[in-house]
Amino acid sequence: MTEGDVTIAAYYFPNFHVDPRNEQWHGDAWTEWELVKRAEPRFEGHLQPRVPLDGYLDEADPDVMAGKIAMATEHGVGAFLFDWYWYGGRPYLERPLEAAFMPAAVGHDLKFALMWANHHWSNIHPWKSATPATQLESGSVDAEQFEAATDYMIERYFGHPAYLRIGDAPYLSIYELETLVAGLGGVDAAKAALDGLRTRAARAGYPELHLNAVIRERAVLPEDGVALDGPALVSRLGFDSVTSYVWVHHHPMPTRLTPYAEMRAQAADGWKRYAAEYDQPYFPNVTVGWDCSPRTVQSDRHNPAWGYPHTNIISDATPEQFGLALEQARTFVDATNVPLLTINAWNEWTEGSYLEPDTLHRHGHLEQIRRVFGSSR
Repeated sequence: MTEGDVTIAAYYFPNFHVDPRNEQWHGDAWTEWELVKRAEPRFEGHLQPRVPLDGYLDEADPDVMAGKIAMATEHGVGAFLFDWYWYGGRPYLERPLEAAFMPAAVGHDLKFALMWANHHWSNIHPWKSATPATQLESGSVDAEQFEAATDYMIERYFGHPAYLRIGDAPYLSIYELETLVAGLGGVDAAKAALDGLRTRAARAGYPELHLNAVIRERAVLPEDGVALDGPALVSRLGFDSVTSYVWVHHHPMPTRLTPYAEMRAQAADGWKRYAAEYDQPYFPNVTVGWDCSPRTVQSDRHNPAWGYPHTNIISDATPEQFGLALEQARTFVDATNVPLLTINAWNEWTEGSYLEPDTLHRHGHLEQIRRVFGSSR
């Protein structure tokens, strides 16, 4: 990547293939496509179901993944940031990356990196109202498990020719700083664990790592009686940059159908604020849309007062509105010269935020990336 270039990096959610743990929880051959297929409109103006233009494909099939790589590259997406999970001493939902993407990416321009989605995994597939959301796996790791997970990353991924680098440094993003700190036993212990990761990576031939923190607009943790806000925590832990996962982690959706234009305006203001508040560069995030109602039992009424996944919805999430958000992001990128822009998401179908073509907009959102940023370099 040359100076002035920006990589368009789309988050990739790998839950559209058969996984043994999912089969234990949900039954034989279950994938999250089942929720997409069953989604229904819950009120007037609610656009469900969302139907993939290319069908309900198995993302762990190397030929299917090769098609995704070609589509992404053609439309200007430069990297997939795979949501990556480590539960019970081993990875989860890793097969699309390891068995499909990594072999298919050799010889192509599309890069990949990990966004360690270290949140707890709850049974919301789907969630029934008035029942507790059962925690199936814990996202917390102690020092031993942190070392095991990051050694796995170093050995399995960082050396792959398609692994995304910022400069010469492999890029690794972490989703929940509060869960990381709590599992490791405090801020100082988390700092030691991240320093140890850098040391082990250097021994393995990666003298620099680019550690990225996913931020939200809320307080993180009290430590020794002092309330730590996000900027202070990110600096104390030694991260190199910050970004966001999705707009709704920052900006309110005040009405059941909140117009995309309102969210777009809030997001553009937010990018400037984060760039000023954090000592590290902020990589802007553009969100395609938001509607997580497929993760609810469809016979339930839709009640945003119940919280996720009964949230308000971003309406008018058209390719044209997305294109305007990209134009604003392009202006921010040009002004700040940051090397990365994140998009939510390539395939968050059950949260209503995906670049993959559907029967309504077809390739419209992807075409806006190519219009604003050109083809992938």
